[in-house]
Amino acid sequence: MGEKEHLFINNCSFAGIKPIMMDLPYPPLQVREKNLAYANLLSMDYCGSVSELSAITQYINNENRISDENCPLAKTLLGIAVAEMMHLQKLGQLIQLLGGKVDFVAKSCDGRRKMWTPECLNIPEQTRNMLLADIESEKAAINQYKAHIKRIKDDCVNAVLFRIIRDEEYHIMILQALL
Repeated sequence: MGEKEHLFINNCSFAGIKPIMMDLPYPPLQVREKNLAYANLLSMDYCGSVSELSAITQYINNENRISDENCPLAKTLLGIAVAEMMHLQKLGQLIQLLGGKVDFVAKSCDGRRKMWTPECLNIPEQTRNMLLADIESEKAAINQYKAHIKRIKDDCVNAVLFRIIRDEEYHIMILQALL
């Protein structure tokens, strides 16, 4: 680069980004009783390979990589990431109410523990493939939530999971429209 050449990052401003989610209230964050097995199931939703933490990281990475070329799309992905952050926060509160520990370790029912790592992410290069990977991640999250709902016999916890599913379905609809 010569003396007078400079590199500039575009001015894609993310000020005022709001979570992209259904316009519905969340149920109260409460549980019927402490249950470590349920907390461990939710730890997988919190920070497993299919999890809110993975979704947030994948959306933010995609947003960073496309913000120079497609600011409106980057803003949409960031808005979805903010909704996923809210899900993460709600899951963390439920885990604590159930008597579990909030960390970056997904705990399976058979006692296995796995620390979250970016290896969980699917990070394709082309924008279209990013959106397709995001759709597949949302579908996998919905399937995992539904499987956990079948195992959790606490209507308070399940009400929150059903509400999170509504947001994930909404995200799929938006991502499909963006394709």
